[in-house]
Amino acid sequence: METIQIAVNDKIAVVTLDRGRSNPINHQMVKELTNCIKDLENDDRVGGVILTGKEGFFSSGADLMEVYGYDEQQARAFWTDFFALQSTLIAFKKPIVAALSGHSPAGGCVLAVCCDYRLMAEGEYIIGLNEIPVGIIVPEGIFKVYAFWIGKQKAYQFLLEGKLVKVNEALQIGLIDEVCQAEDLLAQAEKKVKTYMQFNPVTWSQSKLNLRQELISDSNTDQSATLNQMLKQWWAPETRATLEVIIQNLKARSSAPKK
Repeated sequence: METIQIAVNDKIAVVTLDRGRSNPINHQMVKELTNCIKDLENDDRVGGVILTGKEGFFSSGADLMEVYGYDEQQARAFWTDFFALQSTLIAFKKPIVAALSGHSPAGGCVLAVCCDYRLMAEGEYIIGLNEIPVGIIVPEGIFKVYAFWIGKQKAYQFLLEGKLVKVNEALQIGLIDEVCQAEDLLAQAEKKVKTYMQFNPVTWSQSKLNLRQELISDSNTDQSATLNQMLKQWWAPETRATLEVIIQNLKARSSAPKK
């Protein structure tokens, strides 16, 4: 595993996103994280999972600089596998808690809302889904899992605005469940996982799957038509132009001297 780290202690697996400064999601990370989650689901030594990032960033979302350069086949494979990762997380039978160590926009937010509970570090961090301003068509499946936590009205409005919210607002609307100091984040996440793990695992797991039945069903439907729509717009000249501006800004930020 080159993009994630895994540590297991006392039946709790801590999966840490570990790619660059901001954990941008590329195809390799998607595949490694999917395989990791599937392995942990079938590992009897693991009773629960914490998904976290690094200081300042849980994940900045899709690695636009890399994904922009994918050819048509690579782009289709990336988004197909990203949808599969979302389905894998949604249907994960064991407790999984997101310990959001910093910024969590776009794909970072998608990973977070697939989890059972979200804790976020205090700070000037943002979370939310800003796909539309980037030029990415929002799939219905993303809307449904977002609305599962914050309600249909807010999910609808926020998605169409590409709205990102700060930590306190995220807590108020139910996008996250708890705010804590960065140094306490993993300890609090572990405490929450253990709260779930104290129950009979079969009873807890089946109840979780029952409560998520609609989400699971939706995530397993054929998404080829949605993917075709997304990819058509992904290659549209206006989208490519928007992405080029975003990428230039990202490069300028990364090359700017740190204060």
